[in-house]
Amino acid sequence: MVESKSAGASADHSHVFLGEGHEKSETRTWAVIWLCGAMMILEIVGGLLFGSIALVADGLHMSTHAGALLLAALAYTYSRKYADHSNFTFGTGKLGDLAGFSSAIILAMIALLIGYESVIRFFAPVPIHFTEAIPIAVLGLAVNVASAWLLSGGGHHHDHSHASAGHDESHQIATESGTIILDVFEDGVPPRFRLHAISGSALTASTASVETVRPDGSRQVFAMIDHGGYLESIEAIPEPHEFTANVRIHNQDYPVVFEEHEHASASSHSDNNMRAAVVHVIADAAVSVLVIAGLLLARIFGWLWMDPLAGLVGAVVIGSWSYALIRDTGAILLDMNPDPSMAGKLRQAVESEGDQVSDLHLWRLGPGHLGAIISVVTSQAREADYYRTRLARFRSLSHLTVEVLHRA
Repeated sequence: MVESKSAGASADHSHVFLGEGHEKSETRTWAVIWLCGAMMILEIVGGLLFGSIALVADGLHMSTHAGALLLAALAYTYSRKYADHSNFTFGTGKLGDLAGFSSAIILAMIALLIGYESVIRFFAPVPIHFTEAIPIAVLGLAVNVASAWLLSGGGHHHDHSHASAGHDESHQIATESGTIILDVFEDGVPPRFRLHAISGSALTASTASVETVRPDGSRQVFAMIDHGGYLESIEAIPEPHEFTANVRIHNQDYPVVFEEHEHASASSHSDNNMRAAVVHVIADAAVSVLVIAGLLLARIFGWLWMDPLAGLVGAVVIGSWSYALIRDTGAILLDMNPDPSMAGKLRQAVESEGDQVSDLHLWRLGPGHLGAIISVVTSQAREADYYRTRLARFRSLSHLTVEVLHRA
C-alpha cells in the first residue's frame, strides 16, 4: 500500500547546463568563420579577376564550409543568450547537440556528392589543370590546419572528460610541525596517498603514515616512501575512496574524511557542437591531403584515375565520421540513457539499504550535465532529501528529482 509521495527538488535552482568553456568555444568558432569567410572572398574574387574557374569553385566550396561552422557558432551564441529563459524547461544545453546533428546531416550529403562525382569521373575523366589545382589544394589544406588549430584553442585546449583522474581530493592539515597537504593521486596509475609539507619541518617516511577506517570498521595502514619533495604510500588504495584517513605525524593523528565521487563517462562530457565543427575542418583537411596525393600521382605517372579514387576514399571517410556523429547526437536528442554504468550505480546506491527503485530515468542535459528522475519504494520513514544526500556524490547529476513511495 502506498502511503505518500514526495519529490525532492529545490524550489529555486539553476537550469543552466552549458558545457565548461562554452564562451571560449564560441569565440574560437567565430574566429574560424572569419578566416574561412576571408579565404572564400579572396578565392572567388581572385578567380574572377584571373579567369580561374578552379579557384572560384574552391571558393564556393569554402562557403559551404563556413556555413556549417556558422551553424555551430549560432548554436553557441543562442544557447548562451537564452540559457536562463523560462521557456526552456531543461535549459539550452542540448542545442549544441541539435547543431551537431544538423552538421552531421550536411556532412553525409557532402560525402554522397563527393562519392557520386568521383564515380562519374571514373567513367568520364575530365582534363585536370595541375598548375592551378595543386596550389589551390595546398592552400585549402593550410586554411584547414589553421582552422583546426584555432578550434582547439591555439594549442592550449584541455580535455575535461577525465574528471576522475589526477587528484581525487586534496586536504590541507594543520599539524604541530607545520601545514601539510594530503592527496589521493591517480593520474593514470593505481591510486596512492601523497603527503607534502607546505610550511614547517620536512616530512620523513619514518615519522609519517596514513591509516584508513572504512564505514564497515575495517582498517588499513599505509607506509610511506620518500620521493624527494613528497611522501607516497607504498600500497595502492582500494576502491571505493570513502573512508576516514588518520594521518599520523610524530605519533599524533589528524583525521581527514574522504567521500567517494562518481563521475559520468567521457561521452557525457563531450561538446558535440565543437566536435561537429572540428569534424568539418578535419574532413576537409583529409580530403585536401588525398586530393594533393592524387593530383601529384596523376601528374607524375599519368594516372588520371587517382584523382577520382582519392575523392572516393575521402567520401567514405567523411561518411563514417558523419554516421558516428549522427548516432551519438541522435541518441542525446532522443534522451537515450547516456551512461548505463552510472544508472546501475544510482540504483545500487539506493537499494543498498533495502529500498527498491521502481523507476529510473537518466538523460543528458548538456555537456557534463545529467538529469535523473528516480522513484523509490521504501518501508522506512525516509523522505526525498535522504536519498538526495545519498546521491550527492554523483557530481554529474545537475538536476535530480526523487519520488518516494511509502509502503506499509
